[in-house]
Amino acid sequence: MAQRRVVITGLGAVTSLGNNVNDTWDNVKNGKSGIGPITLFDASKHNVKIAGEVKNFSLDDYEVDHKVSRKMSRFTKFLLGASIEAVKDSGYKNDEIGKENIGIFSGVGIGLSDVIENSYKKYLDPMSGVNRIPPLTAPMSLNNEAAANVAMFFKIHGPAWTLSTACASGTDSLGLGFDMIRNGRLDMCLAGGTDADITGFNIGCYQALSALSTSFNDNPTKASRPFDKDRNGFVMAEGAAILVLEEEEHAKKRGARIYAEVAGFGTSTDAYHITAPCPDGSGGVLAMKRAFEDANMKPEEIQYYNAHGTSTIANDSAETAMLKTFFGDYAYKLKISSTKSETGHMVGAAGAIEALFCTKVIQEGFIPPTINLDNPDLELGCDLDYVPNKGIEYPVEAAASCSLGFGGHNGCIIIKKYK
Repeated sequence: MAQRRVVITGLGAVTSLGNNVNDTWDNVKNGKSGIGPITLFDASKHNVKIAGEVKNFSLDDYEVDHKVSRKMSRFTKFLLGASIEAVKDSGYKNDEIGKENIGIFSGVGIGLSDVIENSYKKYLDPMSGVNRIPPLTAPMSLNNEAAANVAMFFKIHGPAWTLSTACASGTDSLGLGFDMIRNGRLDMCLAGGTDADITGFNIGCYQALSALSTSFNDNPTKASRPFDKDRNGFVMAEGAAILVLEEEEHAKKRGARIYAEVAGFGTSTDAYHITAPCPDGSGGVLAMKRAFEDANMKPEEIQYYNAHGTSTIANDSAETAMLKTFFGDYAYKLKISSTKSETGHMVGAAGAIEALFCTKVIQEGFIPPTINLDNPDLELGCDLDYVPNKGIEYPVEAAASCSLGFGGHNGCIIIKKYK
């Protein structure tokens, strides 16, 4: 039996650049940074004082009962908000979508939620202790709580699965949903990712790892600078992104607007190091090879690549090596951008928001820039066309995005214009 085609019919986002897709996309197109001083906790004793915080977000704006939302952790609220927007964008009403053969797949990369930190503080405080731990701490701190709450809100009775493959979580969730639909197990799914890790403990952990930028505390919008020689670490960010994936005939039958088609997905593991990618990018090459084989496409058939582009030496050099190995000379003809330069690193949501941006690139024929790319790191071979500092109009028939996570997890998704 031939595999079914899978299309994208709805988009939803909550990011440091806006609490919906339109605001987020407009800001990333215009090269605006969502990075600013940390306000979610007192960072005065931290070396890292900046992050990509979501601003002025409330599920009250989504008509979610406050009695329900107050029992959710921050990363769950983001995922539900993005899901509500995506469902509405797909043409469904909230009380209709649960009647479909549908599932929810969410990536969560870290999951060190605000609930865990606040509860630990009470537990370790000698004046309060174990008897003051909030009673809902256990369910509110589970990584699968986000997908479960989305399922409860929409009455989704299909799979509600959570994937955790570090920074590849969002991409892998899209790949899982893609496979479930084209193999006939589902007709639709919500797929994407979420994270909300801007807490004192989590920022402290990544500060101890020397992974985060510390040189731009006084100039936050310049801190995330992928492929630039003056970078000194990535910028932690939060948020969520959801795509509604749907079997082609199911979408056509109900008259849905189709943004684009998911063409292929590939995954691999470096089996090399717990935090660093394989320097030659070979693990990512394998994921890309599998994605293009899955899509039955040649590398030269894509025009745009949304880079993982974290703004670290290890990633930027390995990812550039990966692109040169996989694409050969064609790598120099590709348009490439790292939108983490604007959003920061959304970890479990990173691959999902970047797939969403690929979808918008195909829809509008506009490629967003890699901002803060003032001095390309030529010593590390970063000499490709990263669309520095200003976006460009450029027709795109197909785009690819790779996510390269701690533990060596690699995911690649290919999205193409629907025909």
